[in-house]
Amino acid sequence: MTRNSTSRAAPAKLEAASETADIPSAPKRRVAHTATRITKSGPELVIKDAERTRAEIIDVATKEFSQRGYSGGRINEIAERTRTSKRMIYYYFGGKEGLYRAVLFEHYRRLRANDHAEDLEKIPPIEALERLTRLTFDWYVDHASEVPLVMDENIHHARHVSSMTDIRSLNLTAIELVRSVYTRGVEQGVMRPGLRPVDIYLTIASASFFNVSNRHTIKAIFGHDMSARDELARRREALVDTVLRYVAADR
Repeated sequence: MTRNSTSRAAPAKLEAASETADIPSAPKRRVAHTATRITKSGPELVIKDAERTRAEIIDVATKEFSQRGYSGGRINEIAERTRTSKRMIYYYFGGKEGLYRAVLFEHYRRLRANDHAEDLEKIPPIEALERLTRLTFDWYVDHASEVPLVMDENIHHARHVSSMTDIRSLNLTAIELVRSVYTRGVEQGVMRPGLRPVDIYLTIASASFFNVSNRHTIKAIFGHDMSARDELARRREALVDTVLRYVAADR
């Protein structure tokens, strides 16, 4: 390389170094699934696997809001536990309330997906209702840590859920599923007419929810451990029996 070419290269290196110096250094807590790309206008955040990042934030936020409620939940805590940043949470959800709404929607989405874990509309109605009862009961047992999330929303009179039309339409599918099973049961003469699908659903859901929501007070007052494995099995069978007797055609 000639002396002239070397002298021409030096300013270029200095210019590149100057541009690099303007780029902020990476924070100590790295953003999950992100990278920085340098463009003519400056550094630009590139989102890698956005759905995975969003799901991770919702998962951690579900635990935070379930433990502390909406008022006690802290965005900083969620950011710390996801190895992401507060800025990224605002990027995805717009703020604390947006994140909380996303958590509520995901909770109900998974609950409703559980209803359809088995193709209930293709099996005999009595068996379908029995399976739906077991599925619902077991879902609440498996997701007991999320029950306070719904309890807190009820304490505040469904302040967020009441304005979320997507949650309403999502959960109406549960009533429609029960309606379909019950209608077939009446047509086949194995279920008595005159019942409302919403009452059948509430019989299943309320007992399943109560079994988790009140386990601590029941144990403190009566010394009865509702979370014990044998007690769970007993309560599940009792609920199945209750529901099937409620709809039975030969009452």
